[in-house]
Amino acid sequence: MDAPGYNCFVDRDRMDAAIQDLGPKELSCTDVQELKQLARQGYWAHSYALRGKVYQRLIRDIPCRTVTPDASVYSDIVGKIVGQHSGSSLPLPEFVDNTQVPSYCLNPQGEGAVRKILLCIANQFPDVSFCPALPAVVALLLHYSMDEAECFEKACRILACNDPSRKLIDQSFLAFESSCMTFGDLVNKYCQAAHKLMVAVSEDVLQVYADWQRWLFGELPLSYFSRVFDVFLVEGYKVLYRVALAILKFFHKVRAGQPLESDNVKQDIRAFVKDIAKTVSPEKLLEKAFAIRLFSRKEIQLLQMANEKALKQRGITVKQKSVSLSRRQFVHLAVHAENFHSEVVGVREMRDIWSWVPERFALCQPLLLFSSLQHGYSLTRFFLHCEGHEPTVLLIKTTQKEVCGAYLSTDWAERNKFGGKLGFFGTGECFVFRLQPEVQRYEWVVIKHPELTRPVSSENTTSLPSLCHSASPDASDRLSPFLAARHFNLPSKTESLFMAGGNDCLIIGGGGGQALYIDGDLNRGRTGHCDTFNNQPLCSENFLIAAVEAWGFQDPDTQ
Repeated sequence: MDAPGYNCFVDRDRMDAAIQDLGPKELSCTDVQELKQLARQGYWAHSYALRGKVYQRLIRDIPCRTVTPDASVYSDIVGKIVGQHSGSSLPLPEFVDNTQVPSYCLNPQGEGAVRKILLCIANQFPDVSFCPALPAVVALLLHYSMDEAECFEKACRILACNDPSRKLIDQSFLAFESSCMTFGDLVNKYCQAAHKLMVAVSEDVLQVYADWQRWLFGELPLSYFSRVFDVFLVEGYKVLYRVALAILKFFHKVRAGQPLESDNVKQDIRAFVKDIAKTVSPEKLLEKAFAIRLFSRKEIQLLQMANEKALKQRGITVKQKSVSLSRRQFVHLAVHAENFHSEVVGVREMRDIWSWVPERFALCQPLLLFSSLQHGYSLTRFFLHCEGHEPTVLLIKTTQKEVCGAYLSTDWAERNKFGGKLGFFGTGECFVFRLQPEVQRYEWVVIKHPELTRPVSSENTTSLPSLCHSASPDASDRLSPFLAARHFNLPSKTESLFMAGGNDCLIIGGGGGQALYIDGDLNRGRTGHCDTFNNQPLCSENFLIAAVEAWGFQDPDTQ
């Protein structure tokens, strides 16, 4: 039996069985953890009426601004804003960025209602400048609203959430772009095979990742999006990252080894998501999403804030005609064959490295800081040329033509804080790699094995890591960088021995061995397994050095 009242905007002929009440009629749960499990399991997914009640309850409980527009406000303003226009002829607000309203089995009355609601929201929220996810949210909420005014009130409460720890929907271009960068960082760490494919087939990999919200808010079929939204209302924004990562994993699994259907991987992913029912059920999609052991909400927030800071430093806070300024530079331009020269790696290898670095630094171009062939085989000179730059990339070529190195998150000047003694510093963004004879990257062990630790609370949650090619900032600006070891309860310090340097040696990784050890004359080195990166030897375990280079990150706007 159809739920009376709830589906007055729905085209019943196009709606599948999800419109019927096939599941439980009531939800008495009040425990947050139990509610989370019920949402993930789809407890109310097969009951149209119960889902409406749950949405009403969850949205009502969102902490909001003191003055948040409600249904009565909509009734007062809708006539003045819409006038005599029919819903279908109404323009969409500029903040949706030309996003189309997904039909979600709405009838013409429903599709027109979405446009009216969006225009009224634009009137009441002048501070919302970029929100392409909102049409899908309003279209879904309209399914579970008695009238337009009730749907308007629900959408307003989601936008007006004032809990700083509970991010719901991006409402500015800056927030949206930094979310895209953060998603790119997460793909780089949790979907490495898919990331490798994206880098290989796309001219601008972040252009692909910038589409991630569209996969969810527009391309996903209604039965999938509603399941995602069920969990999103309970758990928040992190769920969106999880599901988008799961989508990319399934796309890679299905398409790996197959030719892409078009020259545009972005369009291929959209088509895959639109027809995702051919590949995976909503239940399997969510199961995959929650099998991904993501960083804590706090760490993701720190990463998002760092990405926002990178964009602000480049003056990118609103959408511009040349959007590419704010996104990862096309790797072939960041590492341009005509401008790049190294004694250790070629252009293709440097592009591989650049595809691994965090998005906020991939905005920059490689800058040679030190070359043993130019500046001499001296660790003292190495430090002299590297200090003041954060992060850096260390490259080593052995006399056997093996090539390995490390991405190092922290300014080498930090070593001076230990009073001449050898002390470790750095963050979990550090990683080590080898390029010859084969390519392999080893990240912080905690990323792949979060069971080794659990996040801990910290008072210092608002400070950010420093950015491109800047001098080492004051400590007050770097109290809690992304993936700082002190954010985690580690079984021992051996899992956080990232980088160390003294007069006699340079060490990367520690605990049970060292990923890289180089002597003070930059002549000899050794490599082995270490606890910090859980790596295999990066080259011959004892090696002679042919060349050492250090590279920094230069904003192209400063050249």
